[in-house]
Amino acid sequence: MKYISTRGQAPALDFDDALLAGLARDGGLYLPESWPQFSADEIRAMRGLSYAEIATKVMAPFVAGCLSEAELAALVTESYAGFTHKAVAPLKQIGPNSWVMELFHGPTLAFKDYALQLVGRLFDHVLNKKGRRVTIVGATSGDTGSAAIEACRDRKAVDIVILHPKGRVSEVQRRQMTTVLSDNVRNLAVDGTFDDCQDLVKALFNDHGFRDEVTLSAVNSINWARVMAQIAYYFVAGVALGAPDVKLAFAVPTGNFGNVFAGWAAARMGLPIERLVVGSNSNDILTRFFETGVMNAEGVVPTLSPSMDIQVSSNFERLLFEALDRDGAAVDRLMGDFRSGGRMELPQGTWRALCEQFEGHRFDDAATLELMRSLRATTGELVDPHSAVGIGAGAKAHLAPDIRRVALATAHPAKFPDAVKKATGIHPPLPPHLADLLTRPERLEVIANDADAIKAAVRSFVARPKS
Repeated sequence: MKYISTRGQAPALDFDDALLAGLARDGGLYLPESWPQFSADEIRAMRGLSYAEIATKVMAPFVAGCLSEAELAALVTESYAGFTHKAVAPLKQIGPNSWVMELFHGPTLAFKDYALQLVGRLFDHVLNKKGRRVTIVGATSGDTGSAAIEACRDRKAVDIVILHPKGRVSEVQRRQMTTVLSDNVRNLAVDGTFDDCQDLVKALFNDHGFRDEVTLSAVNSINWARVMAQIAYYFVAGVALGAPDVKLAFAVPTGNFGNVFAGWAAARMGLPIERLVVGSNSNDILTRFFETGVMNAEGVVPTLSPSMDIQVSSNFERLLFEALDRDGAAVDRLMGDFRSGGRMELPQGTWRALCEQFEGHRFDDAATLELMRSLRATTGELVDPHSAVGIGAGAKAHLAPDIRRVALATAHPAKFPDAVKKATGIHPPLPPHLADLLTRPERLEVIANDADAIKAAVRSFVARPKS
């Protein structure tokens, strides 16, 4: 399997080189040269398999030529062995034809673990094979950072630097990053928003001299391997609910668009997904896009669901590339317009075709709290604010009555205890392995929203004496 850039100017890469590169050198994102296809019979044959077994079958075509299916299976099995639920990603029914998939049973209590526990092991496997070392720099709106750190801590061939927006993540999210004192981990609190952090990371990748100097790599969802691993749980849910002999819809609380794009990929590969429902908070750029065909960036508003406090959804570029028949020049032009003017308008036909697959719904903080309160009262479920937005979006979706609706619960309620208590009066406790999190010592550096300052911090970290 080869990987091509959404901007059309970078050379095609094998899986292992795309994994280590993260962002293409033309500024684009990598996608497979062609999409694997699963027939109805092949999907039926997944029934009764474990999470790891289904994940291995789904991902094997993407790593062909670089890992054998046996090598992949070993890495996948190891990645999910420590998850706290036997099903790994259990489904709970919350109403007629309505389910929630719990994606918070990994070590950092968020859906990012489902990709990053595997990605960390993939890095180890590929770097050891090539005899190389990399410096990972990533931006987080809350959950990616802790999941990436947990996946990469103490790995001999990896240094990891994570940028988070100072004061704009929950205390639990921050401490899950800053209390990891491993020698190969550094946390930078940027005086700005998540979009600023994301722009800084892209600036580092687009400085090719710096990129080569520190051997830069990425674990953000700009890295294809993140999206690849997330495709798996759509198949797991679909098969559990009767696919391919039933129709499905998935509702996803959405910030950077990687999670919901994985759902689009699953549909492209043969899973019968009729609808993908995007849930937004007050930072509703994606919902507005699906309503109007215009992507128009506005200021970021802090909310109770900070992982969705985003105006520039990086992974939307992957969908744009597919929607424009893989025309890299057209993608480059539209993304240039968006970067320079904060506005992008798609051709009407392209937008209408996307609206046949997607719809969006928004919930401000007041509506989110009411969703959380109502879910507790009617189903007994305690959910975090992001998951509530996904469940609420799924409930609003325009779906035929026979479609089986799955909302993705993307974080454990204990990651956002203040919001949960405000909505329900209940303070959700952290699981035992994190019970002392709020008293652990922290290590972080507050830094200016400036690419040169970030580069200097990364250089000094990479040059430190290694233990």
